[in-house]
Amino acid sequence: MLEKNQAAPEFSSKNQDNQAVELSSFKGNKNVVLYFYPKDDTPGCTIEANDFTRLANEFAALDTVVIGVSKDSCSSHTDFIAKFNLQLDLLADESGELCESYGVWQEKEKNGVKKMAILRSTFVINKAGMLAEALYGVNQEGHAQGVRGKIQQL
Repeated sequence: MLEKNQAAPEFSSKNQDNQAVELSSFKGNKNVVLYFYPKDDTPGCTIEANDFTRLANEFAALDTVVIGVSKDSCSSHTDFIAKFNLQLDLLADESGELCESYGVWQEKEKNGVKKMAILRSTFVINKAGMLAEALYGVNQEGHAQGVRGKIQQL
């Protein structure tokens, strides 16, 4: 698992518009909130995406871009964004490479059944490309507000 004060793993992944988004393009210019969630249009993931959208202007005022990541397809992300009028990029990590590099693809157990899934996690990456926070296993309730507070401390 990743830890604070180490370099954030570089990535290039397609967003909902099938355009490449690269971490390096923000270096020196923007902080990045990179949050991983299990699946588009599910209750917890919708709460989290809506909360980040409600705070979009505040994050923008703090020179911060918010990017969500799941293993859903670009078209699934497009539908999710349209349904809830989300104001953030969602990356389609269908190969799981980005999830693996950030250590969020983990074994979970539910009702006695073990399977691999995305552990809801958030990474705050400063303008220098370093991890200011590495938060694994977060609860979506109030999470966006908490992350905003961490950005304000940078």
